[in-house]
Amino acid sequence: MTGKCFLKSAQPGVLLGAALLGLAVMGSGNAAPPAVVRVDSGELRGVVEDGVAAYKGIPFAAPPVGELRWRPTQPAAPWSGVRPAAEYGADCMQGRFGPPPAPGACGRAPSEDCLFVNVWRPASAARGAKLPVMVWIHGGGFVGGSSSSPNTSGAQFAKQGVVLVAANYRLGRFGFFAFPALGRERPDETKGNYAYMDQIAALQWVQRNIAAFGGNPNNVTIFGFSAGGVSVHSLLASPMARGLFHKAIAESGGSRDSVLTARPMREDGVDPNYPVSAETIGVQFARSMGIEGTDQAALARLRGLSAEEVLRGAPAQPGVSVPRQELTPILDGKLITETAETAYKAGRQARVPLMAGSNSADTAGNRIVAATKERFFARFGQWSAQAKEAYDPDGSTELATMISRANDDFGQAEPARFAVSAFAAKGLPAYRYRFSYVQSAMRERMRAGAPHGGEIGFVFGTLAARAGSTVSPEDQAVSRMAQSYWVHFAKTGDPNGAGLPAWPRHDPGKDLIFEFRPDGTAGAGPDARKLRLDVMQRATEAGKRADF
Repeated sequence: MTGKCFLKSAQPGVLLGAALLGLAVMGSGNAAPPAVVRVDSGELRGVVEDGVAAYKGIPFAAPPVGELRWRPTQPAAPWSGVRPAAEYGADCMQGRFGPPPAPGACGRAPSEDCLFVNVWRPASAARGAKLPVMVWIHGGGFVGGSSSSPNTSGAQFAKQGVVLVAANYRLGRFGFFAFPALGRERPDETKGNYAYMDQIAALQWVQRNIAAFGGNPNNVTIFGFSAGGVSVHSLLASPMARGLFHKAIAESGGSRDSVLTARPMREDGVDPNYPVSAETIGVQFARSMGIEGTDQAALARLRGLSAEEVLRGAPAQPGVSVPRQELTPILDGKLITETAETAYKAGRQARVPLMAGSNSADTAGNRIVAATKERFFARFGQWSAQAKEAYDPDGSTELATMISRANDDFGQAEPARFAVSAFAAKGLPAYRYRFSYVQSAMRERMRAGAPHGGEIGFVFGTLAARAGSTVSPEDQAVSRMAQSYWVHFAKTGDPNGAGLPAWPRHDPGKDLIFEFRPDGTAGAGPDARKLRLDVMQRATEAGKRADF
């Protein structure tokens, strides 16, 4: 999040044992200058702490400012000498949350000049070590987030022999924007999905440079949460991302149409999920800023707006209601040629192993609303009786609980099952999970279960990064186990390893799911949500999704 200070990259947290992971844990030591690393733009010097070398704030592209606003990602300018890489670069432009930081307490404020990548590697890893590479895509609804959050420091992954990469990407109107004059300008360029262009540019940077950090460019795993998980699914379906990664993990990333998926570029009314086209939204924004017309002069005025004006839009006017349009990926015809759901149904996704899942209380939106139980069940159309059996079998479930569970199933749990089933149907390794464990100190506040994003601190081994957080031995054990599965998957395409409970490949013909259980154990068993997911799938496949 912006407006909050970031801790050092080597967070205190949970360490994994070498025996459990089957990997050599790199030795620790006092802070010392690492060897200089040369990337294609110049030389870098990071910092070493506790056996991890961190290189932060590396430009992987040119600043997308001025005439480069709403242009495809451009190459970074080379530099001379050795560039310090000890501090994070700026976050991309986004809204600020919470009180302002104390003067001098934090790093740089959000900026359009934000296309930076951070790399963590074992300090002892030499060029040519060919370690597995994991590329993290942060969440934030495509309007917020950062590659430099303390909760997603790559230090603990590096201690397990992984090279961890995290990159920023343009957000909000900077990341997804269409306007008629843009379509006519440089017609051969890809348009609209500037956030995804940045993600692809970062993956291309990894292919060119990661060997210098000891990583293997032929063993790259992309993984992301929420909007980052949506990005994973989009990259799996995009022809422009083929060959840039070899495994994928989607954490609470949906996969079905309508939840942060692709909006038509032009014609209004062609998609029931997105009846307003991306270009129409762009024209509406221009008019709200006093910019009429759709020609190059209008585009020049849009590019002349300050970053704050693009971010905030026009000030609210008394008595004037401006409809809010969700800023989503765009069907541009080159980078995004179809949605992930369409690609998966047709078997056109990248042929790589997939791990996907969600959390036990993973409600990140409020698409399903109802004033009464009868209206709730009616949303499932001809399957209203099955919905009652699944969500309120004895009539005692509170309406608010039913709505929360249905939103979880609609946005996360059922789409995760759909995605892994589509991969498994093509003979690809696929693994589904549900994360139900809640950190000990937070159980009174999170009685419903693990919330959206609740797995991140466990996966990254950064539970102690939360201010005032108490980490119990049970929490540590669950974190060791979770990160072990993620690292094994990145290494081999199979999360299983010595000393870990068996995680079977997904079989669409069975109702098994691998669960990180509330009591700290883990294992595969029948999915207790099967009835709920089945009725949600029926309503979805029947075209009821947009009605929700």
